[in-house]
Amino acid sequence: MAQTGKYDVKRELPCYSAPRGRFEVIDVPELAYCMVDGHGDPNSAPEYVAAVEALYAVSYSAKFQSKRELDRDYVVGPLEGLWSADDPATFVTREKSAWSWTMMIWQPDWLTPELVAESISKATAKAPAARLVRFERLAEGRSVQTLHLGSYDDEGPTLARLHDEFMPGEGLRFNGRHHEVYLGDPRRTAPEKLRTILRQPVAPA
Repeated sequence: MAQTGKYDVKRELPCYSAPRGRFEVIDVPELAYCMVDGHGDPNSAPEYVAAVEALYAVSYSAKFQSKRELDRDYVVGPLEGLWSADDPATFVTREKSAWSWTMMIWQPDWLTPELVAESISKATAKAPAARLVRFERLAEGRSVQTLHLGSYDDEGPTLARLHDEFMPGEGLRFNGRHHEVYLGDPRRTAPEKLRTILRQPVAPA
């Protein structure tokens, strides 16, 4: 439970909540993230596990520095992923070996690049892959999103409706990578109870 006065991006920004069972068109503000790139099945690629560990190591290091040096505390953001493939249909068919990914964790606007660079340096001692982390801003803008409840492998039908029905029906086209926000921790949550925001940046067709 977040402490009183501690900034929690999941509570403060509308883009960190989404309706279940329907698609919602929103405007996502430009946000800062720590990011790591990779390719392949996240269930079997060792670099995926290393990337996630590195992101959390850097994010908690930055949080502690912010509290200590800036007297500003916050809840570390959820894990997020940008996903792409040469054939978008592989997201529906779940051909994970064909996927490229950028895993990332939100960082508050008051963190400077210098503070994050120091956090990366400190985190590398515990998580060597932290050296691959970069600090970058992402502006997705107009997007469609929904809340998926259940296993990640059950996302296919929802994505098929988004890609093949909702977007064409609304006169929208792809305008960025498929984005997932993981509100549940798969290490501690039953697959059927996982909560994931599925987001797709869009533009007029």
